[in-house]
Amino acid sequence: MDSTQYFPQLHKISAARITLGEILAPTPLASNPYLGAKYNANILLKREDLQIVRSYKIRGAYNKIRNLSAEQSACGVVCASAGNHAQGVAFSCNRLGIKGYIYMPKTTPRQKIQQVRMFGNGNIEIILFGDNFDEANREAVSFAAREGKIFIPPFDDPQIIEGQATIGMEILQECKEPVDYIFIPIGGGGLASGLGACIRQMSPNTKLIGVEPEGAPGMKESFKAGRVVELESINNFVDGAAVRKVGNYTYNICSQVLDDIITVPEGAVCTSILEMYNRNAIVVEPAGALAVAALEQYKDKIAGKNVVCIISGSNNDITRMEEIRERSLLHQGLKHYFIVRFPQRAGALRSFITDVVGPKDDITHFSYTKKTSRERGPVVIGIELAHPEDLETLEKKMEENGFAYEYLNDKPLLFEFLV
Repeated sequence: MDSTQYFPQLHKISAARITLGEILAPTPLASNPYLGAKYNANILLKREDLQIVRSYKIRGAYNKIRNLSAEQSACGVVCASAGNHAQGVAFSCNRLGIKGYIYMPKTTPRQKIQQVRMFGNGNIEIILFGDNFDEANREAVSFAAREGKIFIPPFDDPQIIEGQATIGMEILQECKEPVDYIFIPIGGGGLASGLGACIRQMSPNTKLIGVEPEGAPGMKESFKAGRVVELESINNFVDGAAVRKVGNYTYNICSQVLDDIITVPEGAVCTSILEMYNRNAIVVEPAGALAVAALEQYKDKIAGKNVVCIISGSNNDITRMEEIRERSLLHQGLKHYFIVRFPQRAGALRSFITDVVGPKDDITHFSYTKKTSRERGPVVIGIELAHPEDLETLEKKMEENGFAYEYLNDKPLLFEFLV
């Protein structure tokens, strides 16, 4: 099918919804009082994190695999994924009794491999290949072609897109009032294109805002170029949305339905993850927090409006939480790192603690080499402040008390090497 001619039609989306009714119930569309008060709006969260595989990816995967012919099903299916798509395919293979071959990078965390194996329940084979998704994906496509098996794309396929589009029908059915804005996370574009096409046909006045991580703006850059472009490099932190190249189908549809695309810094995503957990006991993965993190950029426009945020998934590894907190503090201007050279005098360390560090500040990192003395040599120090504006006071106190220093936060290479 020519990707430039394809557009998801409502009868196809309705058919996908009936298909998904075999395994799924609509996920909740829940009002969030905290976000509502923060942005003076009616903020509704579409809780795709509550799916059986904890992400919306089950919709497209099941719709695609369920519609294979008996002959195609007998051949088996192949996919490449390090996370949510793999779980959706594995669940579908188990449910439909189809053999699946799932390629995952060798770097995939053990927890994710175990989840995929659990959902597949003996109906899948996991093949670890390559050091990243692109290498695993190329091998998966090659294997499917060699062995005559059906490749299940993560996003760039009409039936995948139509499966994701069913979220739009649920939103309009569940929301009692007209929806003014929908914020949609974008990785490869399957969710945004499907949901966007559905809403554009059923609720044309709703504003559709695509949201990408700042470190992987594939759709935004493609919009600028007027064609699909491949990013030279990406930041993989928001792993569920870190895609070097969006799809041809998804790009063409998104270019017709989205009203805007914005990018969100990874640090802001981390802040939203922590806020949702601390305020609402909602656990989301980085991609799942994208839509909520984007609200800050639209706070003036959404005041008094009905706003839906797609919470796309919750497959977050608990071991990442310390990194998430660190990134959040850095983004908020609350965590700062320095190389400090202590003056050549007795009691310099005590002086730093009593005369420089404020009563509400906290030293969270202190590192020196055995070649030097803590009292005399250079030390890498991390300090958490109570307020971002306290940084100026801290630096002034270091200068007044004879502590030579170099600020590390704005020196990425040195920062990553030392901290």
